[in-house]
Amino acid sequence: MVGAAIIVGGRLLSAQRAEPPHMAGGWELPGGKVDPGESDEEALIRECHEELAIKIRLGHQVGADWPLSDQALLRVWRAEILEGEPQPLEHLALRWLAPNELYVVDWLPGDRPVIDTLAQEGLT
Repeated sequence: MVGAAIIVGGRLLSAQRAEPPHMAGGWELPGGKVDPGESDEEALIRECHEELAIKIRLGHQVGADWPLSDQALLRVWRAEILEGEPQPLEHLALRWLAPNELYVVDWLPGDRPVIDTLAQEGLT
């Protein structure tokens, strides 16, 4: 799994899951699964285009590998928007969070350690 920490003007983009039912309503960083033959970076750029209708450029990776389960890892990169305005094409809602708002949404458990790291690093 791959995720994007999209930061604009010191605010982090969060996305509210629409599905599956057990995750619906929870908040996450945009991203998704890596398809066969795709690099992690290619997958993240594709996912943000499909989910948010934006083109992004990746910066540095946040942390290393974040375990989601015994068989799944999450890799997250800081990203900037090159083109477009994020739209919730596959999510219930999007929300830009300032540093003092990072914990006002109910983050999915797999994203929470990443948010903790971003909070420590700062949203610049």
